[in-house]
Amino acid sequence: MWLTIDPDGRRVDMHLRGWRHIVEAHPQLRVDPETVLAAVSSPEHRTPGREHGEEWFYAGRAGPSRWLKVVVHYEDNRGLIVTAFPRRSFP
Repeated sequence: MWLTIDPDGRRVDMHLRGWRHIVEAHPQLRVDPETVLAAVSSPEHRTPGREHGEEWFYAGRAGPSRWLKVVVHYEDNRGLIVTAFPRRSFP
């Protein structure tokens, strides 16, 4: 398990299961766990997600595409990284 702190001071975890999902579902990404965590702790951009309690964090030039998008679900002021993937453009 890995952990980081988001810009609002909330703890965000990434479990081995989440990391496996990232590398298996998005093998083209080719980044290490620390890169994913850094996108959450020091994002270049950040937006609310589609679901309640979800936020999207973006890091530029952190993989094969222009952006690395990291999806975090929050519950009780604590986050969990559920996926990360490359994005060519900022949505």
